[in-house]
Amino acid sequence: MDKSSLLNTADNQLPSLRYAVELQKTAASVGFDWTNIDGVIAKIHEELDEVAAELDDADPKKLQEEIGDLLFAITNLARHLNIDPEQAIEQCNQKFLRRFKYIETQISQQGKSMQTASLDELDALWDEAKINEKND
Repeated sequence: MDKSSLLNTADNQLPSLRYAVELQKTAASVGFDWTNIDGVIAKIHEELDEVAAELDDADPKKLQEEIGDLLFAITNLARHLNIDPEQAIEQCNQKFLRRFKYIETQISQQGKSMQTASLDELDALWDEAKINEKND
């Protein structure tokens, strides 16, 4: 990157999602930004379509690039909504852990193993875990 680039002011030592936000904020400071949330959402759909289009070829390099573009667009949505994407993914990770542990406990109490349980059983327990969380 050119040393005179405005984007050099973004802290590239940040975790990747926060760095993406800093890059986006820096670009936005000179007007390179969506004027409303609809543009951001449309970009996410565009990037998701590009991921889907690459699935047939299954070229790992192209898929990684397209997934990166999708993550960048989603991070931009988080920025527009004043959501820290690092906190959002951490919260999601914790929710996934809670729900998966619930599934493991329920399967064990039924005298089954995770390996022998069907996907339908696991999905039903996942849904049960979601309902239980909402009722707490």
